Amino acid sequence: MSDNLQPMWAPSQARIEASLLAKFIAATSKQSGNAALDYDAIWNWSVSSPIQFWDALWDFCGVIGDKSGPVMAQTNTLIDTQFFPDAKINFAENLLGHAGEGPCIIFRSEDGSRTEWSWDDLKQTVSKLQQVLIAQGIGQGDRVAAFVPNLPETIAAMLAVTSLGAVWSSCSPDFGLNGVKDRFGQIEPKILFTADAYHYNGKTHSSLAVAAQLAQDLPSVQKVIVIPYVETSADISVLGAKGLHWADALATYEAKEIAYTRVEFASPLYIMFSSGTTGLPKCIIHSVGGVLLQHLKEHQLQCDIKPNDRLFYFTTCGWMMWNWLVTGLASGTTLVLFDGSPFYPDGNILADIAASEGVTQFGTSAKYIDACAKAGIKPVETHDLSALRTILSTGSPLAPEGYDYIYSDWKSDVCLSSVAGGTDIVACFVGGSPISPVYRGQCQKRHLGMNTQVFDENGNPLQGEPGELVCTSAHPSMPVGFWNDPDRKKYSAAYFEKFDNVWHHGDWVELTAQGGMTFFGRSDAVLNPGGVRIGTAEIYRQVERIEEVLEGLVIGQQWDNDVRVVLFVRLRDGATLDEALIKRIKTEIRQNATPRHVPAKVIAVADIPRTKSGKITELAVRDVVHGRAVKNTEAMANPEALELFKGLAELQS
Repeated sequence: MSDNLQPMWAPSQARIEASLLAKFIAATSKQSGNAALDYDAIWNWSVSSPIQFWDALWDFCGVIGDKSGPVMAQTNTLIDTQFFPDAKINFAENLLGHAGEGPCIIFRSEDGSRTEWSWDDLKQTVSKLQQVLIAQGIGQGDRVAAFVPNLPETIAAMLAVTSLGAVWSSCSPDFGLNGVKDRFGQIEPKILFTADAYHYNGKTHSSLAVAAQLAQDLPSVQKVIVIPYVETSADISVLGAKGLHWADALATYEAKEIAYTRVEFASPLYIMFSSGTTGLPKCIIHSVGGVLLQHLKEHQLQCDIKPNDRLFYFTTCGWMMWNWLVTGLASGTTLVLFDGSPFYPDGNILADIAASEGVTQFGTSAKYIDACAKAGIKPVETHDLSALRTILSTGSPLAPEGYDYIYSDWKSDVCLSSVAGGTDIVACFVGGSPISPVYRGQCQKRHLGMNTQVFDENGNPLQGEPGELVCTSAHPSMPVGFWNDPDRKKYSAAYFEKFDNVWHHGDWVELTAQGGMTFFGRSDAVLNPGGVRIGTAEIYRQVERIEEVLEGLVIGQQWDNDVRVVLFVRLRDGATLDEALIKRIKTEIRQNATPRHVPAKVIAVADIPRTKSGKITELAVRDVVHGRAVKNTEAMANPEALELFKGLAELQS
């Protein structure tokens, strides 16, 4: 990037001075030695003086809890660093303890319905539900899973679970049975939440059949609590004795003062799931304090989210952005939720919500922005977005043309924050700064407290050229570990194997002259269509059910400013890859994984390259498809098979 690149947008001085980040800089000026409203200066202090920074952040954000003891129990290794080891906090207490003046939650459904919850509505529901869970024996450390749409009741359920020090895990209702079992089956939940159904693209899809099968297949599940969404009193008899209707459960109890179980900072809060590249998805354990403190920082300092703002993020409960969104309650903001397709009845639905609800921070995926551009959606001509201060984009790199589109067709005076992090830290390494300019194609800045760098293959720092995204500092939202990984070998291998004592994230990036970061995609084999990380093993498990298919290999092909999933199959003798077989393969994947796992292209090949140990070589095939040289062909058993993937006509359209 050029040193004299002109910004696409810059905040006014008044906006800079009114920001929470400016207030934080003023509050910490004696410690940092810098009162100037200079982002790079405060970032340098935050990574050079982490104890002072994280301590000041706790106080500035008004964290509720007992902060006694040291800020960090430092060790020689990042993986063993502990934050606030003697502190005691409760996640739900912090989210419900900063009530704003406006509504707590505004819910909009694809079917056109609108629901508004006050802070008292949410607290009363959480209180009743907490009593339901106690009656079911739920306590600290127990797992509760949810197979649910993005509803107000979903947030209430999460808060009731976490108020008891129990552990929450969720996925979206478009997951097929096997996709859910691959996740929840590992963590043995005692309670399962589901809705009766959900809406998508003008259709209603029941969730009860999958929930009933889960209740049967997961012996740990004691009760399935059904949220009435599509029907007020859905027939839940298919669940048998384990079924419990939400309304019936809550009717047993009166709302009272919520009793919060304060736990250690590092106690488990969420179990989230990796993409399942090499087998079952990894179960990533995130901590109560790590999630809370990291999200407070990102919301208040990086996104300037204030009490009574209106925060919207288009997400499902299977994406980490749902977890990120709901923590907005801890800043006193109103959450705006949506369940449904972002293009039903047409591509204006999210802009309709942003305008009618006075959304101040609007979040979505880069793929959505690209799709809107191609569909000719121009809210600047049709919608009043005067309240909107920030547009957030994540999931995949936002193309430079996406920046052009937002500033020409959405709003010219808006902070466009392309943010990047992941499920691995349920947070961001880089993203927005309300006091800094926006440059085309760049994430604005590295986030405070995160010593994010770019390394070459040998671990040398880079600037101005692409390399591996790493973080050389400990941060609170590093996972506690992986489920069923007591010696933390899998956890260490996932992030600390490539570079010694440095978090390696697997993104291919460039640190720019402006202090921002440009992303070029994943540097490993994980697929990323539309910004949703997908593991190849999840697709293989479904493809191998097809009798005609001997084996498959799947890659992500760079296509049209995104990644599309391409599946290669080796068929049994006599089998033909006709339209009927392609349809059957796609249906199997869609029904048992998610629609996002369905390949854009299915192509038959005579052989699939593999290593001498028998592993298929996805990265080598991906390189061939993209015209790149393949490394380490000497490790392959049949390198001649790579020739089958060169110049395929099917991949040119």
